[in-house]
Amino acid sequence: MSVRVDGKKSDGVPEGTKRLSRLARIVRGPKPENVPAVVGTVAALIGLLDVLAGVVPRFRWSKVHSLAEVLPGSVTQLAAAGSIIVGILLLMLAHGLKRAKQRAWLAAVVLLPIGAAAQLVYRHSYIGAILSLLLFIYLVWHKSSFYALPDPRSRWKVAANFVLMGAASFGLGWVIVGSHPDQMIGDPPVSEQIQHVLWGLFGFEGSIRYTEHVDYTVGYSLGALGLLTVATTAYLAFMPAYPAAVLTEEDEDRLRELLAKHGARDSLGHFALRRDKSAVFSPSGKAAVSYRVVSGVMLASGDPIGDVEAWPGAIEQFMALAKRHSWTPAVAGCSETGGEVWTRETGLDALEMGDEAIVEVADFSLTGRSMRNVRQMVKRIERNGYSTKVRRVGDLGPEELEAVQKAANAWRDTEDERGFSMALGRIGDPKDLDAIIATAHKDPEEGEDCPFGDLRAMQHYVPWGPDGSSLELMRRDRSADPGMNELLIVAFLQAAPELKVKRLSLNFAFFRSALERGGKLGAGPVVRIQRSVLVFLSRWFQIESLYKFNEKFRPRWEPRFIVFPNSRDLPRIGFAMMQAEGFLELPRLLRRRPAPPKDVLDDADEQVSASEVTRAA
Repeated sequence: MSVRVDGKKSDGVPEGTKRLSRLARIVRGPKPENVPAVVGTVAALIGLLDVLAGVVPRFRWSKVHSLAEVLPGSVTQLAAAGSIIVGILLLMLAHGLKRAKQRAWLAAVVLLPIGAAAQLVYRHSYIGAILSLLLFIYLVWHKSSFYALPDPRSRWKVAANFVLMGAASFGLGWVIVGSHPDQMIGDPPVSEQIQHVLWGLFGFEGSIRYTEHVDYTVGYSLGALGLLTVATTAYLAFMPAYPAAVLTEEDEDRLRELLAKHGARDSLGHFALRRDKSAVFSPSGKAAVSYRVVSGVMLASGDPIGDVEAWPGAIEQFMALAKRHSWTPAVAGCSETGGEVWTRETGLDALEMGDEAIVEVADFSLTGRSMRNVRQMVKRIERNGYSTKVRRVGDLGPEELEAVQKAANAWRDTEDERGFSMALGRIGDPKDLDAIIATAHKDPEEGEDCPFGDLRAMQHYVPWGPDGSSLELMRRDRSADPGMNELLIVAFLQAAPELKVKRLSLNFAFFRSALERGGKLGAGPVVRIQRSVLVFLSRWFQIESLYKFNEKFRPRWEPRFIVFPNSRDLPRIGFAMMQAEGFLELPRLLRRRPAPPKDVLDDADEQVSASEVTRAA
């Protein structure tokens, strides 16, 4: 019960008790789950201070300057290099600390005292040293908050970089030392030059002396080479790698059993069989979640596979694995039912990301005014001499199947295969003989170069339960007539009754509702702005074109959702989704390759397979 005191509302708790409570909260610090984020931010600031301490000339504080006068120059030079190196490493560790990584915690505990000592010796900074030591004490006190296992990585790559970069730095340093013979005092032997290079790479001052200002040029050049070797090696050591896919044959067989029983629930179910995905199973084995880790995001696609009643168990295993490695959990393209289960079981949030176009075979017809454009296009292409074939993969002969595979690869317009949530990534696998291939054919004209004979276009459809199909791939010869995709989809829908297919899932139409509402009469300014932005982005991404293409076949639209922890995670999740789908490619030097499976298996604490997670539960 609250009372009013001096015109103000009070809950009956004395003001002194409230102040003590606030003071206690300040002393306790942030909640345990917020400690990594706070530590990561502070570590980045201290790292920046350490770098500045090594670059900016030292302060001449009288109380400490007397100590610096009795220290050898090599020690202060080493302290400057050490301060810069520690600062750079702390900046690299900041992200790992925010993700609560155990290895990042251990490295920071080792580096912070070194950074504090380097600041005192070189720059004589009490403040920088005290901040480093305070963070060191705070890290030790909150050790339990850093529980996440390290991401798997190739140890050989780190060692090879250190050896190769070290050798290159030594060779270049030797050239630098000997490149000023006229300014070199005396004639030092080769052994002394080698010793000078080694000392310089580690930040010490060597025994060779030069005239004028060449001493500083050589010294800073050697220090920079040593710093570059350490920094690149540390970057590879601390950089998260993509965990290797662990979808074993046993896991794939278990997924196929679940799809045979419950595959009709989700049109994206068959795409869980991509072999660059992993899977976690519920303790009962009746449900599973397939996923891939991209840029620290544990990205699932579609609904969980299997019995709906067992979904919570699979989701729990998914979230436990994400927490164990401090990956950001996210789901791309789940249905409304799947989104409700995900949000209810995990407390995550959901946002509509677009709609899936689904065509009911029984309702499809080329007659009517609404289908006039498609009908005219198909008739025109057929008059030009094109024919179509729609068959199960198992009905194609080995030579014809090989020709289709080669044509699909040759007609691909990107270096790597695109797709994640609605792509299988393979054609003609012995386990996928019930998939369907639609092909377009036309005899080549005289003098026309057609490396694949009369084959001009192809489409690949994967099963969606016992009576459905999902469009997985569309490829065509660039020299073929426009409208090949429309021709093959119509051919598939007309052949569907004979193949016992009752429904077809086409592509996603991202943000379809905004595109549709924004183009209608009387649309509000906000919706119009959204549509304008999407149309602008369609210059680079197939947003508006996919919506218009799907709309030609008069489908029914099923909303699809993205599930995420917080709004601040959306940019990172969106970046990971674009990488997974192949729409965004990092420069080759910045691409992180999957760690080899052997590296994962060598360290059982770093990565566990789906079956191990289930048994641990």
